[in-house]
Amino acid sequence: MNGIAQGHSASNPAASHAAARQRRAATSGGRSDRISYVLLSAPALLIYAAVIVIPVIYSFVLSFTDWGGSGAPHFIGFANYVTMFDDPIFWHSLRDNGLVILVSLLGQIPLGFFLAYILYRRLVKFGVFFEAVIFFPSLLSPVAVALLFGVVFAPSGLIAQMIGRLIQSPMFELNAFSSLPTAIIPYLIVVLWMYTGLYLIIFLANLQKTNTETLEAAVLDGANEWDILRQIVLPNQVPVFLTTAIYAIAGSLKSFEVLWIMTNGGPSYYSTVLGLYMIQNTFSYYKYGFGSAVAVVLIILSVGLIVILAKAAGRVSARYE
Repeated sequence: MNGIAQGHSASNPAASHAAARQRRAATSGGRSDRISYVLLSAPALLIYAAVIVIPVIYSFVLSFTDWGGSGAPHFIGFANYVTMFDDPIFWHSLRDNGLVILVSLLGQIPLGFFLAYILYRRLVKFGVFFEAVIFFPSLLSPVAVALLFGVVFAPSGLIAQMIGRLIQSPMFELNAFSSLPTAIIPYLIVVLWMYTGLYLIIFLANLQKTNTETLEAAVLDGANEWDILRQIVLPNQVPVFLTTAIYAIAGSLKSFEVLWIMTNGGPSYYSTVLGLYMIQNTFSYYKYGFGSAVAVVLIILSVGLIVILAKAAGRVSARYE
């Protein structure tokens, strides 16, 4: 008995030393992994901070000044924000931006998914041809698109000539840009035509990941096309809808190039969006502090809408789990 006890007492220190070595190795291994992660991600984080974080912070600070592009900025508090919220052009720009977001969320994304589903299910012939034709506008230069549709929607342009022939009035003129409620409509049509193909490709790429055996089994069980779409395809596409919605919101709030070339926000301010409103005040009127305040509002709107969409998408996903 004494020998067995001595053997146990002799083996226990060895076992404890081995366990201690394993714990130290695991700890050092985890620490080295964390250091590797930090070293590998540090360059990207530094670039992100230099390009995104620092300019955002600088714009936020600048929005409380009256800096005009030269000289020392002077702190003026919330004066830029008060002026902006009292400006009817700001509210009209916000209204136009809201319409662009609605067209993106309720037009581009559903239409892109619908077309992608048709092509994926091979409900039409020559799917590759239609895919290329629909995607082609998103590859065009915004300058070329703006110049093209500037001619199409001109008072005596293509649309005016077509309407004139239909109503048998050769002198008919299209005055879409001259009316405050309708001046933004040509731009909404351009946005819908130009970017729907981008969402088509995104949805088509994700639809191709769907398990074909599941679809075949559903067909054998008697499911029709609507049942397949509603019960199998759509639940799997909720994360994709969220991703495309985030992209659409961010793109809608910052886009202004096509509208700038088409109308430059005119006539007057009838077709102005927030991005163009910011650019005009910053670089045309040299109100850098005021332009920074508009940029801050754009950031807050983007983040707020994206958070709301993320929560809504989370609730929808929870229903299918």
